[in-house]
Amino acid sequence: MYDILDLYQESYDPERPVVGIDEKPKQLIGEKKKPIPMKPGSPEKVDYEYVRNGSVNVFVAVDHKEGKRDVKVTDRRTKQDFATYIKRLVDEIFADVSVIRLVLDNLNTHNESSFYETFDKEEAERILSKIEFHYTPIHGSWLNVAETEIAAMDAECTGRRIEDKKTLRRELKAWTKRRNKERKKIDWRFTKEDADRKLSKHYVS
Repeated sequence: MYDILDLYQESYDPERPVVGIDEKPKQLIGEKKKPIPMKPGSPEKVDYEYVRNGSVNVFVAVDHKEGKRDVKVTDRRTKQDFATYIKRLVDEIFADVSVIRLVLDNLNTHNESSFYETFDKEEAERILSKIEFHYTPIHGSWLNVAETEIAAMDAECTGRRIEDKKTLRRELKAWTKRRNKERKKIDWRFTKEDADRKLSKHYVS
């Protein structure tokens, strides 16, 4: 826990950004009956019946101090999906930095083996040389700023019925573009001192 909180308390270093990353499953839901549009004095009316159109995964990465984020929709969240997404961060989203310090949970895909199983040895080592893994403790995934970003994503974009992957990608692209243009940041205030005061009774002696 202290490792993550130390990262958050550091002054921002554009060469070594701290980037939270997480995944969010999203069920694709279609309308069985066409909604009745809103009109003056009356909200939109949506029928309780719906059609299940499968589910997808949404990767979310956020540099919370710079106000920069990236999202990507994938069919699954396998080791190959994870490694390919991190390659995207290294080669496209944060291509001009020295190293990306990734904050992530302990999911079994979130480790070096994902890269060696996806790419050849040379490519895997190239990508790994550009990242550092910083894991949240067990039951401590709330320490990942990506969870805060996902909550904002659900509140502003994905927390409603979206019927297909094409629409989801279009909506997320627009949402991400707006958030990045406005440089929406996350003001993380929970410190090591807060942890000691509030959680010390749970520490292992």
